[in-house]
Amino acid sequence: MGDTRVRVGNARVRGAQAYWPPAGLLGRVGEADRQVLLGLGHGVVYPAGQITIHEADTSDFALLLIGGTVKVTAHAQDGREALVAVRMAGDLVGELAGIDGQPRSGTVTTCGRVLARYILSSELLECTKQHPAIGLALSASVVAKLRTATGRIVDFTGCDVLGRLARILHHLAVIYGRPGRNEAQLPLSQPEMATLVGAAESSIHKALRALRESGAVVTGYRRITILDLDHLARIAVAAEANRAEANGAEANGAAGAGSQAIPPNS
Repeated sequence: MGDTRVRVGNARVRGAQAYWPPAGLLGRVGEADRQVLLGLGHGVVYPAGQITIHEADTSDFALLLIGGTVKVTAHAQDGREALVAVRMAGDLVGELAGIDGQPRSGTVTTCGRVLARYILSSELLECTKQHPAIGLALSASVVAKLRTATGRIVDFTGCDVLGRLARILHHLAVIYGRPGRNEAQLPLSQPEMATLVGAAESSIHKALRALRESGAVVTGYRRITILDLDHLARIAVAAEANRAEANGAEANGAAGAGSQAIPPNS
């Protein structure tokens, strides 16, 4: 891994991130192109809770995350705020507005201290012309985000709260966790998980309690730690199967859909 230090004012800050997840832009390119990306724009450091991009704004820049986590939120028609996505080190955020020239589709807020590169869209697009591999990686990262959004729509129609929560937690852990590890930590509060899953907080509390009791996760203040990814995946599969069975029972005129069970942690 090359030097990931960036200059902020007169200070140089070293990014603590030594591993770039393959789903993020930095993880999709080789070392030479990675250094090109890390040299774009200028370095910025944001404190926790800082809004870096405003929904509906017409600003023209993207942020390449070097360290830390941000959340992407958007307002529904009824005014409620929905958590759309979570992005971590290695990801590029805000690139869509630079590509299509439309207003921002969401608000980006830091979840803790964030180190990033502030890149004007014109500079980013020129970079993709000069470095085709970066352009292909950027396109692939955008496609991956769209696939994830499509998958969430499918989950929302085919799974209950427990199933959706297990699938989303597993997805985030697989994307941002280090390879070879069966655990991961996500800096998300329970209210944020409720909006990401699309459920009431009370339902998330109940689902998280079931996951804790099964030994799949532990929770803390603004933190969900996944202890066993394999077990979490089994829970997601079992929840989906239980949902399908319940739907089949309803279709056959069954009196009840039956109870949901979490598979043993073995």
